[in-house]
Amino acid sequence: MAKTMKKTDVVVIGFGWTGAIMSKELTEAGLNVVALERGPARDTDPDGVYPQTMDELTYNSRKKLFVDVSKETVTIRHTVNDVALPNRQLGAFLPGTGVGGAGLHWSGVHFRVDPVELRLRSHYEERYGRNFIPEGMTIQDFGVSYEELEPYFDFAEKVFGTSGTAWTVKGQKVGEGKGGNPFAPDRSSDFPLPAQKNTVSAMLFAKAAESVGYHPYNMPSANTSGPYTNPYGAQMGPCNFCGFCSGYACYMYSKASPNVNILPALRMDPRFELRTLCQATRINLAEDGKTATGVTYMDASGQEVFQPADIVAVCSFQFNNVRMLLLSGIGKPYDPVSNTGVVGRNFAFQNMATIKVFFDKGQHYTNTFVGAGGNGVAVDDFNADNFDHGPHGFVGGSPFWVNQAGTKPIAASVTPPGTPGWGSAWKAATAQYYTHHVSMDSHGAHQSYRANYLSLDPTYKDAYGNPLLRMTFDWQPNDIKMNLFMQEKMGLLAKAMGGKAMGVYGKKEGTRFDTNSYQTTHLNGGAIMGTDPATSVVNRYLQSWDVHNVFVLGASAFPQGLGYNPTGLVAALAYWSARAIREQYLKSPGALIKA
Repeated sequence: MAKTMKKTDVVVIGFGWTGAIMSKELTEAGLNVVALERGPARDTDPDGVYPQTMDELTYNSRKKLFVDVSKETVTIRHTVNDVALPNRQLGAFLPGTGVGGAGLHWSGVHFRVDPVELRLRSHYEERYGRNFIPEGMTIQDFGVSYEELEPYFDFAEKVFGTSGTAWTVKGQKVGEGKGGNPFAPDRSSDFPLPAQKNTVSAMLFAKAAESVGYHPYNMPSANTSGPYTNPYGAQMGPCNFCGFCSGYACYMYSKASPNVNILPALRMDPRFELRTLCQATRINLAEDGKTATGVTYMDASGQEVFQPADIVAVCSFQFNNVRMLLLSGIGKPYDPVSNTGVVGRNFAFQNMATIKVFFDKGQHYTNTFVGAGGNGVAVDDFNADNFDHGPHGFVGGSPFWVNQAGTKPIAASVTPPGTPGWGSAWKAATAQYYTHHVSMDSHGAHQSYRANYLSLDPTYKDAYGNPLLRMTFDWQPNDIKMNLFMQEKMGLLAKAMGGKAMGVYGKKEGTRFDTNSYQTTHLNGGAIMGTDPATSVVNRYLQSWDVHNVFVLGASAFPQGLGYNPTGLVAALAYWSARAIREQYLKSPGALIKA
């Protein structure tokens, strides 16, 4: 029998970026908040203590900060006609676990969003006509505009201590000739910190981009270019380009994380309680199924516990948000055959391609061991709809960038095509090209399709007897066409660098989704936002259409994937949703938008 705890105002499931933001916002509103985190307690101390944290074997190879797939995983198949099997080795994506979630081990790339991508279907239909969107592609509008979200992007950047170069501020051009992005939307204020310094690789990329007519700019990074104190009083130190960002806790307090930027302030608030090693198993509903009464979870001792609450904020990783709704019976599960239902619909990923340029010893010392996770130079000439898609026949865009995050010793075998896989020739090539290569990426947006979706697996269960989440996913023709186009356009940059050799790593005709090949951990959709309850799980405020006191945050709300990294939009939407709760929902609990 479950143990029942004292009722609280809010229970938050998951304590990454969205869980931290929601907890801070609602405690500020005077509410008592209990946050449940499935993983262990983590913080800069002890998880980011120097020099122990600079341990590639422990953190990247053995994946200390990532989810343990022997305990919790998903099943994967290509199509509805295939049998799904459990994913037992991390490869294609790397979800986090523990306090801070993926926000502790992320790189720090901190974009906003291109406004077009918030109204993608409407924009494409207006510019290219309805028939341009392929049959079976289920992209749709977010239901909220960039102008509405801009104040929340601005505040999130101040919380994160983001470094960057603005293009326009309140309509006034400030970034021309200084590293600003001419394709960027207007801002209400400048970045909290100036852009970080560029590596040799990034400078080579910028020079090549200019030579082919592209428009290079400084990437916005949540890695500090100087000392900083955020609005919550959390202090950050300047990044020293150690190269240990992605997969690691930052020992310099230089990379934004929930642990560094929000948790210190929350700890001082008696209205907040964080419980670790607490695996939420379902959201409990009232008899009529229209309101949530709290959350049931398993604590560290294996005891089943019920935490009553007036509001439930689902703030875990994208996969887990969708699974929690399915296990709790909130929303109708998606059926791709009838194209009905919503939970699990519009699952999307990332559409990557990489080109590596290799130099002779006398050409360029790129010193790839130097790096900062979010730092680099990018071009947006082929991102979003910054170019005419009409002649090319595909939906979606991609930024290109050199984002040198630091090449680690174990993963340092970067050699030109044709190099033997072992022996003296391999050793010589590895030694030469470790400090003489540039790696650039096409970070392509990924669209949603009727065929790609999430559901509960009918066969495999977790340690608590609950069905695992099943991922039905494969690359579609639009993905291949876009990826090949981006390889060609990015290839012009690579050739302009004048290297000795070049390696192209992208999709080609017939490429299938491969769980061994890392893309990003930018998984999207499954509990998408929108204006129609027939095609979305949550409304524009991330409130469940079916259960008004349940709010579902994170990239699970994205109707399709972005060209940019998702964290900036995830954070802005979290502040947007929290503000709606504070200013509207608490005054009159109920549906914020009538279905």
